[in-house]
Amino acid sequence: MENTKKYPVGLQLYSVRSDLARDFEGTLKAVSEMGYDGVEFAGLYGNSPKTVKELCEKYGLAPISAHIPLAEMLEDPEGTFAAYSEIGCKYAAVPYITVEDRPLQKNYDNTVENIKVLGEKAKKYGIQLMYHNHDFEFVRMADGSYGYDDMFSRIPAELLTAEIDVCWVNVAGEDPCDYLVKYADRIPVVHLKDFVMSGKKAGNLYNLIGMEEAEKADEDAFAFRPVGYGAQDIPAIIASLEGSVCQWLIVEQDEPSLNKSRLECAKLSRDYLKTIGI
Repeated sequence: MENTKKYPVGLQLYSVRSDLARDFEGTLKAVSEMGYDGVEFAGLYGNSPKTVKELCEKYGLAPISAHIPLAEMLEDPEGTFAAYSEIGCKYAAVPYITVEDRPLQKNYDNTVENIKVLGEKAKKYGIQLMYHNHDFEFVRMADGSYGYDDMFSRIPAELLTAEIDVCWVNVAGEDPCDYLVKYADRIPVVHLKDFVMSGKKAGNLYNLIGMEEAEKADEDAFAFRPVGYGAQDIPAIIASLEGSVCQWLIVEQDEPSLNKSRLECAKLSRDYLKTIGI
């Protein structure tokens, strides 16, 4: 199936976090010059919402969404959503959940209820809550369904949409195209992420992205890649969005590779997408 829609492309700024910490404005300028249409935040690096909004306007970057730790949203939902609403974000994502909050774990039911409440509060500020997956949601529940699907079956679509990360779906052993089709009416934003992996995943891959201190993954067995430089069938992934509610494609590369800097990797991803008409 050939894709006939040209999607705007954003960058998840976690991909260039060290650059942002060093030069926030200069990094946004560089991202804009690469041809990105928007950005997804992962922290504001001490900048006020007003400043961030002004910088996005200055460099022609749409403030699409933000990854906000679940604990941060729960601690001050009103203040958190008000800040990102001021910037102009239309979406906010639960980016990651700790072990005890995951499907089959002791706090999972409470986590589902917390996400429902946050979805309601976000809507008061004109923000749609999303959930950004990894592979740990793809565990079998008592009824045989995946934890990922269980979560979305328990939370109404108006309170939670899916920000499918195609890398982690693939790592979980599922075809990302199938999941994009399955959630076609619930994926306003899609994470494009590429990788290489030899055989089964080894060790704890979240160690690679700085999320968990545990057995380190074998970096020779798994590595992130710029979009178009890894194992993913990117044209097929984009074609599978035909007829979906997807509004944005967001590039994310947790760690640089190919002996390139974070910004160089971000540019490789954007340049590749241009070659396939995106």
